Amino acid sequence: MKKDPRLKDLPPIETARLWLRGLTLSDAEDIFEYASDPEVTKYTLWYHHNSLGDSKTFISWLIHDNFACWGIVHKGTDKVIGTAFLHSFSFTNRRAEIAFNIARKYWGQGYATEVAQALILFGFEYWCLNRIQGSCMVENIASARVMEKVGMTFEGILRKHTYAKGQYHDMKLYSILRDEV
Repeated sequence: MKKDPRLKDLPPIETARLWLRGLTLSDAEDIFEYASDPEVTKYTLWYHHNSLGDSKTFISWLIHDNFACWGIVHKGTDKVIGTAFLHSFSFTNRRAEIAFNIARKYWGQGYATEVAQALILFGFEYWCLNRIQGSCMVENIASARVMEKVGMTFEGILRKHTYAKGQYHDMKLYSILRDEV
């Protein structure tokens, strides 16, 4: 599938402690550093990376598929410490889904919340979206908490909704509407 032109050449996003910017293959070492950690990928739809080649393949997939994807760069270290996405777009219905992952070293410090707030504002302002939703595996308490912190409303459980890593997963569904920000 050809990448939607609206998802190319996205502007960087600045937050208090982070830069969100496009990924390049030169980010592979930073990505591998956190994506090779099975704890980081425990609740992702993709497996942990076993090699730098896995990280390069992952970056290529993100760059070329229909995602709006940013590398999360820590201002203090200039390292990519995660990735942030808007995906599953319906521009006709003005909606998308949010996703993010952060290196374990940065967990519990508010970085995911900072990223989620920035993506929500970007989606509402840049594409004039009306709805942004997010989902996480039921067991992923930390991601559910981030979505609650940024004002997303819990809508329910999508039973056996997502097939990943050889099994079906129940997913918690959250959303926020443009007029709620």
